[in-house]
Formats: sequence, C-alpha cells, structure tokens
Amino acid sequence: MGYTTQGIRNVALVGAAGGGKTLLLEALLLQAGATRAKGNLQRGTTVSDFDPQEKRLQHSLDAAICSFDHDSTHINLIDTPGYPDFLGRTLSVLEAVDAVAIVVSAASGVDTMTQRLMDFARERQLCRLVIINKIDSRDATCAEVLRQVRETFGSECLPLNLPANGGEAVVDCFFQARGTAADFSSVEGAHTQIIDQVVELDEKLMAVYLEQGEELSPEQLHDPFEQALREGHLVPVCFVSAETGAGIPELLRILVRLMPNPTEGNPPPFLKGTNADAQRVQVASDPDKHVVAHVFKVSIDPYVGKLGVLRVHQGTVRPGSQLFVGDARKPIKIAHLFKLMGKDTTEVPEAIPGDICAIAKVDELHLDAVLHDSHDEDQYHLKPVSFPPPMLGIAIEPERRGDEQRLADTLHKLTAEDPCVRIEHHASVNETVIYGMGEFHLRVLLERMTERYGVRVKTHPPSIPYRETITRPAEGHCRHKKQTGGAGQFGEVFLRVEAMDRGAGFEFVDDVV
Repeated sequence: MGYTTQGIRNVALVGAAGGGKTLLLEALLLQAGATRAKGNLQRGTTVSDFDPQEKRLQHSLDAAICSFDHDSTHINLIDTPGYPDFLGRTLSVLEAVDAVAIVVSAASGVDTMTQRLMDFARERQLCRLVIINKIDSRDATCAEVLRQVRETFGSECLPLNLPANGGEAVVDCFFQARGTAADFSSVEGAHTQIIDQVVELDEKLMAVYLEQGEELSPEQLHDPFEQALREGHLVPVCFVSAETGAGIPELLRILVRLMPNPTEGNPPPFLKGTNADAQRVQVASDPDKHVVAHVFKVSIDPYVGKLGVLRVHQGTVRPGSQLFVGDARKPIKIAHLFKLMGKDTTEVPEAIPGDICAIAKVDELHLDAVLHDSHDEDQYHLKPVSFPPPMLGIAIEPERRGDEQRLADTLHKLTAEDPCVRIEHHASVNETVIYGMGEFHLRVLLERMTERYGVRVKTHPPSIPYRETITRPAEGHCRHKKQTGGAGQFGEVFLRVEAMDRGAGFEFVDDVV
C-alpha cells in the first residue's frame, strides 16, 4: 500500500436516474487504467452494476465502491442509485465520503432529486462538485443548464471548464488563464470569476492578487480553494461526456488535484452519548490513535455471507485487530480486510485513516455501527441521518407451509441492507406487511427474495384492522328474575354509555338506584 491519508480521495457520484453516473464511473476507470475496456449497460458488463437485477433493469439498485490508484493518489469512487425509491441506500453511503459529485444531465437539467441530494450534502457539510454530463447529446443545452444550476443552488456554482467544439471537447478555466474558444462564455472571464471567488477567503493572497496584479499559481490557490469547498463558498462545475470521453481526463485531474483529502474535508459529525446528552467529539486522521471506523453499507449474500463496508476515521485497522461493535463488551476479531472494485475484492494488509474497506463474515456488524478498539470510544456514533419513511406497504405470506422461518430470516436480511425497508406484523389480522418507498422498490425487494434467497411469497393488499368505538350516548336496561324454589334470584341493571375524549381511556361509574 503506497499511499498516505493525504493521498486518498473519497467521492460519491449522486444524481437522478438517467444522469449517466454508471457510465461516467466506467469512463473514469478506463482513463485511470483501472480497467481495460469501458463497460456497457446493455451488455451488463459495467463494474458497478454487477447484480443480476441491475443487469436486467439496466439501472443501479445499490451503491457500489470502486477503489483504484492514479497519479500517486488512491481514489474511492462510489456509484449510487438514482431512483428516489433507493434514496436510503444513497444517503447512507454519503457518510463515508469527503466530497459529493452531483451528476446533472445536460439534456434534462436539474430536477427534484438533484435538489434533494444537493441540500443533504450541504446540511452534512460535505464538499460539493457539480458534473454536467452528456454534453455531446443532441438535446444538450449546456449554457441553459449552467444557468439553471446557478439559479437553483447559488452564484457560488462556478465552472472549472467549459464545453468546446459543440460538446466534443472541454477547455480548462482554472489551471490556465487563457485557452481556445468555448461554446459559450469565455475562458478568461470564467478564470477571473473563480479566482476572485477563491481569494476572497485569504486576505494576504487577495493583496498579492489585487495590488501587484500577479497571476496566482494553482499551488498558491490550493489551501484557499479547499477552504472555499469546506465552507460552501465555492461549488465547482465541470462538463463531461461519459459516452465520448470528452472532459474525462480533466475530471480525473480535478479529482486528484482539487478534491479534498480526509484531512482537508470537514470533520465527521461524531457524537458521544445518547439523546439530549450527546456531545460533539472530534476524531483525528491519525494512524497511531485509537481506531474509530463507521459501517456505512451492509450486503448479505447467500454464499459469501455478510459483508460490512466501513470508513476508517481514526487509527489503523489490520487483520487480527480486535474491535468492539458499538457498546458491545465482547470484541470481534478481524480476519481479513478487503478493497472493493465492484463485486471483486482484493485483500490488503491494513486500512489507514480515510480508507474504505470491507470485512466479511462478521455477524455482529450492522448498518451505522461504529467500530473501535478501546472502551474510551463507547457510545460513539455519527449524527443520525433523517431517512425518508417507507410509506407503501404490501402483505406477504409464504407460498409453501413451513417456510415461515425462512421468510422471517429473509426479511431480516432485507432490513439489514436497506434503511428504508420496514417490516410490521399486525397481530389483530395475523399479517406480515413489508413497507418500501414505492411500487418499484417493493417489486425489487420481492424479486430479490425469490432470486437471491429462494423464498416465494404470495402478496395482497394489507387488511385494515377495523375497530368499533362509541360514537354517541346510549342507554340499556335488563331485569333478571329466577324462581326455582326456596330463595329466588332477582337483579336489575341500568346501563348508560357515552364517548370520552380521544386517548382518555375508560371510566367506570357505579350507582345504586
């Protein structure tokens, strides 16, 4: 392993479905030399969409991590689903990155999903980058989409490059002050605009820039550029075409030279304690301190078992390390550490701060778990993410009698992987109901139950457990008389019932008349 924490870049590709995130990842992998050929969605040969369901639907259904080296830099790129039904899987992996790249189509522009992801990244204080893809499309309106981005997300969205030759190439606006003609705007104007935005945060650099009129080098601009990213004072915009490769070398250069490393991004929002007593704590990207790592993704395969993907925030994790999961008193032992490239794994000797790696066959791991090697870090947890609640439910039951336990185990695995899946058992009608984000989400879950775990179910709309209540006052009267010889029986009851306020419970009043 020939890199340090300063040489790591953790970036997530997010955006609406159809923006071209998966093909953009393929183009970056090819440009970096991590793959020999660019994958194809129709043929099912992409690195990140390796699940049979993803190949059949030609859409990402889960986040995929691709780790590779380029230009003495170790890059962890995460491809995420674009459908709103799988928003929970996307939001959970953003806890592992220092920068979020929002991919926008040059043909369709900004939509509600793009706005939602941009708002989440800003609230979590993640550095942001906007990538306008498909600049080669006949329906592309690059100038209009850039204007829309700036109107929606603010004037701090400034281009690092501009499309040229009708979308066949891009021309750099940051590393050089002059260049060939762009399709719109000018290189000189865009360069001046972004330099002005960056130097506003450094008074000494601004003095050099304004008073002496000197051209600033990228090295001089690096620190204030990273500060501008951290503070949200700058949101860079770049143009690419994943299909033709236009702008891909420039984008890879931006990831290596301008995106923050784990020591330059905003610190993760770790808390210690529970509920209102939780206090913010700092974790340092120091390989010699206690281990603090966060599990942001869990996948369960019937053959491989449970695979937990984690981001190391502090300390160094090695095979043989003993780590506590949350507040557990008994540690787990790490047998192997893996780097991920889609579905492929490569064993590594250690994971340093900023690294993203995977641990296999540890049943104690769960989504959002914090791993640590000292009880000093007990009760550590990240600031909770507000996931959208699953609203659409469908009742399920096994097709074959005797599969009830297999169905229960399968449902447990589905909820362990996806934070936006909820299972409820309605005892009054004896029904198990699975809730998801929408019809497509539920269809994928049901297909996964059959294809991956071999459990077939019957479905029907959930039954409504109707309950009776008193709506208006009423009175009743009953007289009991029985004479069988000797002492007889006699009783008379007058009953009056009336409704109380909702939630007030029951009140019984006895009167002798």
